[in-house]
Amino acid sequence: MVNEITTTRYMQSLLTGDRKSSKSIIEEVLQHGVPANRVYMDVIWPVMVEIDNLFRGEKINTAQEHLATRINRAIVDQLQNKLPKRAPRDKRIVIVSGPNEGSELGAQMAADLFESDGWEVRFLGAGVSNDDILSFINEYSPNILMIYGSTGKCAPSIRALIDTVRDVNAWPNMKIMLSGGVFNRADGLWEEIGADLYAESAAQAVEVADAAGLDGEAAADKPVPAKRKRNIKRKKAELVTA
Repeated sequence: MVNEITTTRYMQSLLTGDRKSSKSIIEEVLQHGVPANRVYMDVIWPVMVEIDNLFRGEKINTAQEHLATRINRAIVDQLQNKLPKRAPRDKRIVIVSGPNEGSELGAQMAADLFESDGWEVRFLGAGVSNDDILSFINEYSPNILMIYGSTGKCAPSIRALIDTVRDVNAWPNMKIMLSGGVFNRADGLWEEIGADLYAESAAQAVEVADAAGLDGEAAADKPVPAKRKRNIKRKKAELVTA
């Protein structure tokens, strides 16, 4: 495990835009025997979430948020090849993200962890229309479509996408997973919007996907994590502005 002092140092170096110091801290962690996947989960991910919270709370400015996100992304790009490689699992996932760079970084980290777990991954990122997503999954036939880091303003579009998938019924065995962004902040929204699966983080997304099994059948030896309690009384205005 990585101690709090290290994560604090790392955050400070990110917020000041110190690329050299940020890279050195990550290198120190690796040299102490922490594997790359734990660096993702125990350093980069929690710091990324905290930076997003600080930015949303107006405790850091746009420049600081941009500096931190870009340095984090550069480090993730370098770490990707250091992740452990599990044998292929004959499972496919398509991952898209919310509109901002922080969301795309989180989705990229999820893509890396799924690939490390043996999944065949297609990472579309941000800015892909519903029509293009539908066209792609029609050709690729994934087991899971994951949408990460969406804002409240994206919720109606995501609902429309899910409704279309259900209405067309061309992919009856494909699961739709929502994670991050507004779905972490609005309790139970992922269920209300019609998704099959939810994960708070990239690491949990891999666990949830592995537990869900294929063709809608849960794996016998790994129960699917408990669903969050639904909150059907949440006002639409809250969902749009979240």
